[in-house]
Amino acid sequence: MPSEIELKLELSLEAVKQLLSSDILGEPNSVLMQTSTYFDTADRTLFEHGFTLRIRRTGEARMQTVKATGESASLFARSEWETPVQEDTPVLDHTSPLQSEFGTDLEVAPLFVVEIARRVWNIDESGSTIEVALDQGKVVSGERATSICEAEIELKDGDLDSLFIFARKLEAVAPFRFGARSKAERGFSLIEAQQNAYKAEPLHLDRNMRTISAFQTIVASCFRHFRLNEDILLLRRNAEALHQARVAIRRLRSAFSLFKPLLRGNEPQRLKDEFRWLAGVLGEARNLDVLMTKATDRDLRAKLKDAREAVYDDAVMALGSSRARALMLDFNEWLECGDYHARVVPGNAPAHDFAAKALGKMRRKLKKHGRDLAEVDDEERHQARKDAKKLRYAAEFFGSLFDNKRGVRRHKRFIASMEELQDHLGDLNDLATGPRVLSQHGLSNHPARDTVISRANKGALIDKAQASLDDVLDAKRFWR
Repeated sequence: MPSEIELKLELSLEAVKQLLSSDILGEPNSVLMQTSTYFDTADRTLFEHGFTLRIRRTGEARMQTVKATGESASLFARSEWETPVQEDTPVLDHTSPLQSEFGTDLEVAPLFVVEIARRVWNIDESGSTIEVALDQGKVVSGERATSICEAEIELKDGDLDSLFIFARKLEAVAPFRFGARSKAERGFSLIEAQQNAYKAEPLHLDRNMRTISAFQTIVASCFRHFRLNEDILLLRRNAEALHQARVAIRRLRSAFSLFKPLLRGNEPQRLKDEFRWLAGVLGEARNLDVLMTKATDRDLRAKLKDAREAVYDDAVMALGSSRARALMLDFNEWLECGDYHARVVPGNAPAHDFAAKALGKMRRKLKKHGRDLAEVDDEERHQARKDAKKLRYAAEFFGSLFDNKRGVRRHKRFIASMEELQDHLGDLNDLATGPRVLSQHGLSNHPARDTVISRANKGALIDKAQASLDDVLDAKRFWR
């Protein structure tokens, strides 16, 4: 494990007041006023390729920083380049990777400015040294602005467990959410069209990556997917954000199942069960969202809307509950400190080999439960649907490990076949879900009930699902 790790914590203004008035931090060691100007080309070339360029001014000093993130970071021996500069204009020379990556004619201009007041503390926690940086300020681009209120706590020296002990002390005084976006991402989201939801970001796993590292990368990506959509859901109660937050949890739980042979003890299953609880709460809201899209009768739509408001209240309450906050802390601590790290074999085996075996096993499981969808009951078909989801998630997780031309071509076709299969199995699921949701909310006898319940031919849907499932099983395996 690395000797240093940083946690980004998002705080409300009320939480900041509670934190500063407590005796956890005391007087800051320093207070800095910082102004950071971010630059890019007119078509966002740097950001689109995983780079950010900024000049940060602290007092009279200026520091230019280039950062490489995501796939771009893996191309270099380091991911950050800092250079003192004299002016507020970037110096694009051989000291950063931008010239070699984009040429000498790269033209950049300022896009947005981040203005913050940073308080810094050096904390001793159980013999470990932790730096706390509390940032309050805003991102500004022209007439548009958004506030920043976050803390970064970094282990400078000592045991990793100490960082989470300290984080729990903070959470007891000032509830927080784990941050998912950098300040640069906040700035770019400010100048782009408003996002109503975030889909899962493509994963880039190195072919030589160890299995444990692949697991950490995958579940961290799933958690980020959840947090990005949770923020939108809490702010605007957007239906697509709720759907994507639920998808993120399903993907995360699938990753736990996929890597189960590597995970020691009872904690992984407990965390998985807790995420299942949270997904279930969001699922109740999702079911009503699906019916709302079909409702044309004014009275039925009004009643569904009232029911939707109630279940969204439940979802928001669950996300802000002490149970959910404990889950997020427990998950992140386990991810960084869990004893699965000590399991060298098979965790230290190549992820490529693990992925090939896991995908083959999941394909066989889908084949077993989907052998004859017309001859089994709804529960067995539902099992095939769950198997299909898990196989698709695994295929998305591991696709980049099989990146030769044949693998890429086969992966694309495989995912397309999986999407079609999930659509048909989803249509079958709607046949059973609609009546149950109406009954749950006392609308079974509403005169317009038939307008929101699918009356599709069940036999025809089963035939379509079976044909799609057979296509998936006949598809050439990209992991060979």
